[in-house]
Amino acid sequence: MPYRIEPPYTHGTPEKTGILLVNLGTPDAPTPSAVRTYLKEFLGDPRVVEIPRAIWWLILNGIILNTRPKKSAAKYASVWLKEGSPLRVHTEKQTTLLQGYLSQRTKAPFVVDYAMRYGTPSIPSVLRKLREQNCQRILIVPMYPQYAASTTATVCDIVFGELQKMRNMPALRTIRNFHDHPGYINALAGNINDYWMKNGRPEKLLMSFHGLPRYTLDKGDPYHCECHKTARLLAQQLGLKPGQYAVSFQSRFGRAEWLQPYTAATLKELGQQKTKRLDVVCPGFVADCLETLEEIAQEGKEDFQHAGGGEYHYIPCLNDRNDWMHALTGLVMDNLHGWLIEPDAAELEQGRLRALALGAKK
Repeated sequence: MPYRIEPPYTHGTPEKTGILLVNLGTPDAPTPSAVRTYLKEFLGDPRVVEIPRAIWWLILNGIILNTRPKKSAAKYASVWLKEGSPLRVHTEKQTTLLQGYLSQRTKAPFVVDYAMRYGTPSIPSVLRKLREQNCQRILIVPMYPQYAASTTATVCDIVFGELQKMRNMPALRTIRNFHDHPGYINALAGNINDYWMKNGRPEKLLMSFHGLPRYTLDKGDPYHCECHKTARLLAQQLGLKPGQYAVSFQSRFGRAEWLQPYTAATLKELGQQKTKRLDVVCPGFVADCLETLEEIAQEGKEDFQHAGGGEYHYIPCLNDRNDWMHALTGLVMDNLHGWLIEPDAAELEQGRLRALALGAKK
């Protein structure tokens, strides 16, 4: 395998530590063509759809990519912001804030950037950018609280694959999950409590997580267990009794059995029970996106109230909340232990002079 050309390097340049936030991804525009490009990459990932490749290729290219982009584009258009995709807008804000929060904790040189697993900016392009800034240590932060092979692991697949193309590899660390991290749980509870202080409390709180096929649990994926641990810790922090909250899984796709109970069925059931007020939160997402803003906030409300339910409130994701950004900063600092090294100017200059004496280029 040919290696990529290494970026230019000047002796005496301080080494930096890179922090790369990675989220799922988004189309570049709410149009059928942009959505088709995005879905082709997303649904073409063998970790996302574990169906024999030949069979899935026919289904994906023969049916899904010819029918779904137009419908999905209309959904994206309903939540699109003036600045762009909600997921990208929130992730950019988180990146900027994390850079500022970390600068208050350390004087060591570092760079914070973000990438999308599917779409732009791509992981390979941002990794190259970090290397061009002389990042010799890189921490990968998949922005998925609960680990799953189809989310966190596929981020690592791309990162490790890119490192195979580098002659001069940086040191690498990855964060596996943070589903039970105290700062994350406290931020979730603070977000919900703040909402309730302004809008009153519901009869029931529904915690809806992204769904996965049931076979992922049977094959050893810990995602289902980590979702339930998050829900249990969050309920404890909020002081909720078992009957005051429920857990469900959204975004079922295809005919196979997925993790249950399904969010759509749960909303219908709670509506039929004449629940006076239902609040829904999505603890598996740290930034609002199509799944939260359209599927839960819009479609979920219709399903619940059409079945006979009363008030319906969607509680936004953590996004750029102050307590969440402090928690993310703490999580990152914990995983950078021993890496944040402040450069010594005299030592750098001595190293540069030694290199020049040995014939290195200026």
